[in-house]
Parts: sequence; C-alpha cells; structure tokens
Amino acid sequence: MPKIKLDHAFCLTASCQPGKRKTDYWDLVTTGFVLECRSTGGKTYYLRYFDPGGRQRQHKIGSHADITFDQARKAALRLRSEVVLGGDPAGTKDMKKSIPLYRELAAQHIAHAKTFQKCPGNTEAVLRCHVTKRWGKFRLDEIKTQDIARWLGEKHEEGLAPATVEKIRVVFSRSFELGRQWDVPGAEINPVRNVPRRRFSNIRERFLSTAETERLFTALRESDNQQLELIVALLLLTGARKSELLNAEWGHVDLERRSLNFPTTKSGKPRRVPLSQAAVDVIERLPKFENCPYLVPNPKTKKPFVTLKHSWETARRTASVGDVCMHDLRRTFASNLVNSGVDLYAVGKLLGHSTPAITAQRYAHLANDTLLAAVEAGAAKMKLQV
Repeated sequence: MPKIKLDHAFCLTASCQPGKRKTDYWDLVTTGFVLECRSTGGKTYYLRYFDPGGRQRQHKIGSHADITFDQARKAALRLRSEVVLGGDPAGTKDMKKSIPLYRELAAQHIAHAKTFQKCPGNTEAVLRCHVTKRWGKFRLDEIKTQDIARWLGEKHEEGLAPATVEKIRVVFSRSFELGRQWDVPGAEINPVRNVPRRRFSNIRERFLSTAETERLFTALRESDNQQLELIVALLLLTGARKSELLNAEWGHVDLERRSLNFPTTKSGKPRRVPLSQAAVDVIERLPKFENCPYLVPNPKTKKPFVTLKHSWETARRTASVGDVCMHDLRRTFASNLVNSGVDLYAVGKLLGHSTPAITAQRYAHLANDTLLAAVEAGAAKMKLQV
C-alpha cells in the first residue's frame, strides 16, 4: 500500500504497478484518502475508513476523469469529518440506494389491497390513473409535502370533484403508512400526512318524489332490460345497496320470516333486512332460472349484472330524472321512513349503518322537518287564542 502526499501532478501520472490488477495510493495528509489505479488505466478517488461498528468501509468520491484533484480532496476532507463525528458515509449511500421508487411501493399496496378489500379495483384505479402516473419514478424520500399539496391543488383546478381529490390524498397517504409498517426504506416519514385536507360537503340530498317515481316506473316497464324494473323496486323497498342486491341469492330469502339476508356488506358484516309486503310481492314475481342461485341475475349469463349503466340511463332520461343515480333509491327509501316518523336509530339499522352518527349526519334534518310538522299539527288542533 504505497503512501504518498497526493497532489494534482502525482495523480495525473500515477499508474498501476506492473503485474498487479490495481494499486492503491494512500494520502499522507488526509487519513483514508485513496487513489486507486487499475491495470485497465482507470483511476478513482475513494475515502476508506472504519464505521462505528468497526468494519472497514469504502465511499467512492469520483473518477479521476470526471473530477479535479482539488474537488476530490475537498470531498475527502468533508467525508472524513463526517466519519470523525460518528457518521458512516458509505452506509448512508447504501441506504439511499435501497430506497425504492414509489411505483414499487404502489405495486405492494395494490397486492395488499387484493388480500382483503371487497373492491380492490378502486384502490388500483386511483393509484394507476393518478398517483403512480405522477410519482411513480420518484424515490420515496424525494416526494415532499409541498410538492404533493401543489399537485392536489392542480387536481382541483382541473375540475375533479373534491371527494375524488380527497380519495387520491387518502390512498396516497395509505401507501406510505403501509410502507412504514413494512419497514420500507424511505417510508419512515409520510409526506402526505401534513397535506391539509380541504373542507367539503359530500352529502348528497336527492330523493325521488312520488311523481318522479311514477314516471320512472313507466319508463322502466318499457326498458329492454326486463329485470331492471324489479331491481329498482327492490332497491326502493329495501334500501339495499346495488351491489348487495345484485349478488343476493334465493338462499338468502326467508319469506316465512319476511327477511332478506345479506351475508356480505360494505361494512364486512352480515345484515338482515325485513321485507314489507310490497317487497315480498316483488320477490314472488321474480323469474327463476335453472341452475342459477341469484335473485336478479342477468338472464343471458345467469350471473350478477356487471353493469346496469345503459338501461338505467335510458330509463331515467325517459322519465326526466337524469340527475338521479341508483344510490339515490336507497336515500329515497330512508327519507320516506324518516318522513313517516320512523326514528333515526331504526332507519340506521335498516340501512346497515355502522354507527347512529352516520344516520344522524345524513337524515337528522329530515327528522326535524317531521317534528316541526307534528308540532304544527298539534298547535292547529288546539286552536289556541292567545
């Protein structure tokens, strides 16, 4: 290991000793500063040192062809100072290299979602169409809070619904939370967590009136999809979610007890929906298909409908209720209950809400209207002259 005071002139003419694959020239001034000369003619500056664990490490400063000697010496002095203060430059560099790109973490996130989510495609779509498209080529430690906030602001300016932007923020943040749980390098700090959540109201208040309901069923009776009228009727009469009803089977129906059981719901818990006589009448009208367990299947495939979009849009356009979505049928069911004086706790149970607070948030104002109507009726009955 030749030791010499390295300088520009020496490094310019230094070469590998004859018969050797490489020769290291150690600087007499800066401890650990090395010029490595290879038999191939290449030369590289390194700093060699012992890390806090007593292992010898090597940190590459740069190629002799790429940097000047003065630049190499200044870098060696800086790195040596870091080592003296207990640092490990090579370890830091290795850690940096081990930090994955976001697209790698996103792939793990999607794979994880598929193990437990009912609709992992939603998570996958958000990551693929928005997050990975923008951040996939960045290493995790390169993604900063300020940049994320600016990007989400641009999403708002592009016209995306506030709820959609919030969904993107939540899913993006979830990636980093999972990365932290899995000890993924670079995910120790979640840069999305400190991005402020924009306040918005996502409560939709669209209920079908009696006249609208009549027009809708007139249109449904003319639909090419003969199952659609029965599906819509059951959604209005049970308050079921569309996915719950489309996947319901005859084995879930108990006409003796007048109930429809959903073994799998949005909350992940089974629930039982009591059936009104009107709902029972609709179920008794449902056609049964051979070797098909489903309550309202696609007659062509004998499987649950993949989509009802075309026939539903045709019907609501014909009925002049184009702003009504299928989930509004569930809202109409609930509003009719509340306006009939049913208490919010019972409404929540019928809807399968996980907590009474959810029902109160969405329908308490309807209950108040019912109470106001009640006190007005009471006052009118008394005919007080004050």
